[in-house]
Amino acid sequence: MLDRSVLRGRGRRGNREQEAMAKMAMGVLVVGMALMMLMATAVRGRWEWEEEEEELVNLQSRSKSGVIHLDDSSLERFAVKAKSRSYSLVIFFDAGHLRDKSELRLDLLRAEFELVASSFLKNNQGQPSATKVFFCDIEFGESQASFGKFEVNTLPHIRHLGPGNTKLKDAESMEQNEIARSAEGIAAFVESKTKYRVGPIERPPPISKKQVIFVGGVLVLAAPFVVKRILTQDTPLHDPKVWLASAVFIYFFSVSGAMHNIIRKMPLFMADRNDPNKLVFFIQGSGVQLGAEGFAVGFLYTLVGLLLAFVTHFLVYVKSQNAQRLLMLITMAVSFWAVKKVISLDNWKTGYGIHGFWPSAWE
Repeated sequence: MLDRSVLRGRGRRGNREQEAMAKMAMGVLVVGMALMMLMATAVRGRWEWEEEEEELVNLQSRSKSGVIHLDDSSLERFAVKAKSRSYSLVIFFDAGHLRDKSELRLDLLRAEFELVASSFLKNNQGQPSATKVFFCDIEFGESQASFGKFEVNTLPHIRHLGPGNTKLKDAESMEQNEIARSAEGIAAFVESKTKYRVGPIERPPPISKKQVIFVGGVLVLAAPFVVKRILTQDTPLHDPKVWLASAVFIYFFSVSGAMHNIIRKMPLFMADRNDPNKLVFFIQGSGVQLGAEGFAVGFLYTLVGLLLAFVTHFLVYVKSQNAQRLLMLITMAVSFWAVKKVISLDNWKTGYGIHGFWPSAWE
């Protein structure tokens, strides 16, 4: 028979083992619950940004160019609250009331931004990178608060908001010299910040296929009549007056700065900043001019050239010497007036004057 003290010792050891096993089970349970909570939080966060990503893809599919329009609330949801997002946002800042300012070129840069967005979607279709970069735009009139959060003070402006970055003011901005390169510059900026390839820029053709077919049909139908007129030398190209008018037009086009106006999209005139009811046709300052100013100077240059052609090709055939002298004086007076106007305008715009000097040998 066992002693009672031995039985009591065994009972105590058994109780201790049960308590240790209970504590171990409790610890395992706590650790398991903590891991489950962490997993649930991670899965929930993943579900949240996947849901936002799916909605961005949906909004992107509704846009013809692939650019998603954002406002204050949608920007807050897709950029600030989505802390665990894995996608980047490339945002173009726009202002409807400033689109008429040709020097900003907002419409042109917006079109170039859309080209980059559509090219990225086309070149990355079916790849994971297609849902890692989203091109968006935001308008000042609708989202002034967002402009303030980004601390945007000048336009044009493009920002890159990388994954996990919820501080809008820390978004990477694109340099102005890169924006000046249009679509290629924007694509280079996107590739350098997102590390995803944009691919070749897909620009739309200048004319559509239907227009090509229509023009081709017209040329085929008109070909017999055109060949007949060419063989009989009965075309406008065989008329010297057409070549004369074309030469005058090309001269006027070159000296009036018309190419500058076309490239820079300069208006003919603009409203006075101090008096909106007053129109301004001439701008003081070097390197800039309005369309009307260029046409005025081009007219003066062309006038002098036509008068010189008149003197050398027509005045010599006038038989009366008195008439020749009178017409020559009139031509010289008008030419002097035109040149003086051009010089005074250049002096007013640039501040540089033209001075005459006697040759040193004449002194």
